Amino acid sequence: MAENRPPDPSRRSERSRRAIHDAALGLVGEVGYGRTTVEAIAARAGVGKQTIYRWWPSKAAVLLDAFIDLGNRAAREAGEQAAGFPDTGDLAADLKLVLRATVDELNDPAFEAPTRALAAAGIVDPQLGAEFVQKLLDPGLQLYATRLRAAQEAGRVRAGVDPRIALELLVGPLTHRWLLRTLPLTHTYADAVVDYALHGIANP
Repeated sequence: MAENRPPDPSRRSERSRRAIHDAALGLVGEVGYGRTTVEAIAARAGVGKQTIYRWWPSKAAVLLDAFIDLGNRAAREAGEQAAGFPDTGDLAADLKLVLRATVDELNDPAFEAPTRALAAAGIVDPQLGAEFVQKLLDPGLQLYATRLRAAQEAGRVRAGVDPRIALELLVGPLTHRWLLRTLPLTHTYADAVVDYALHGIANP
């Protein structure tokens, strides 16, 4: 005889959350952030609007949570969650590897649309912007800082260099080019950014 178990509310809630996350990401990719509404997310996810507002205060908060979950899922599938920043002893090669991966992610439509939406929303919503930086940007930047600090300890980076400023020489140009969309974001460009940041542009 089959056991008659009561429904598990936690499993139902998790299914609803995942459906809402997928709906938010899908809509932003298809119609843009401005035309995405809580009502549309709820309709696509098959839940009531009140369910969304029970968990999130706004569509931006839904999208942020969905994007964090998407990133975590991608990392788990790739087996990279605990890998951190590569440290082969060759700083330039390690930086180029990571910046190339960043280029691929920024060019991936699944990541590009929500990233642009959250960056724009964070400009007009300081609280969301702070959360975007804290939860999405800072963890990755800390990996750069840790790798650069290790290179300092190995004598490959000058002792007086501030890792936080140094990492901005690497990620800043990629972000600038990606935001403006004036020139293509490529692996060749990422490699050049690393070479310029590590070796400078002035004649020795």
